[in-house]
Amino acid sequence: MNLANGLTLTRIFLIPIYLLFFYSTLEKRIVYAGIVLIASGITDMLDGYVARKYNMVTKLGTVLDPIADKLTTFAILASFTSYELISPWVLIVLGIKELALIVGGGILYCSDDKKVIPANKFGKVATVSFYIAIISVILSLHQTAINTLFYITIFFHLLAFLNYLSIFKGVMADKDEA
Repeated sequence: MNLANGLTLTRIFLIPIYLLFFYSTLEKRIVYAGIVLIASGITDMLDGYVARKYNMVTKLGTVLDPIADKLTTFAILASFTSYELISPWVLIVLGIKELALIVGGGILYCSDDKKVIPANKFGKVATVSFYIAIISVILSLHQTAINTLFYITIFFHLLAFLNYLSIFKGVMADKDEA
């Protein structure tokens, strides 16, 4: 286990801590949960940076990173929806997109060559927009601003999904030709 993979695992371990704060009875529970999410976001940026900079990219890390991303995303969306901080349709749209990515990633990983599609600029922009939208909720911005930021987030997530789908189709076509 290298440092980059350890940082990714840290993100996974931060999820229950986030949920504990979010669902606690503490007066500033959303702020404390938000601090955990910010720590998770920083760890997310660090794990990729460390992996690339110090040549620590591993198959395990390439698989664990999107799992950590999806688990974090589901925890946030489910908790925000349960307290009516965001509309349920946001959870549904992003949830379906994430499930499709899990299925597609599983298909590729279970293939003979265990292919993994790494993160790219589309996914990174979608992730940044997601964190900005989350911070808008934590800061209790006006609901119109929160909704607008989630519309933007959904746009970027759908764009990232279409990019992923294009890459997936190319990988599958190459596989069929081989």
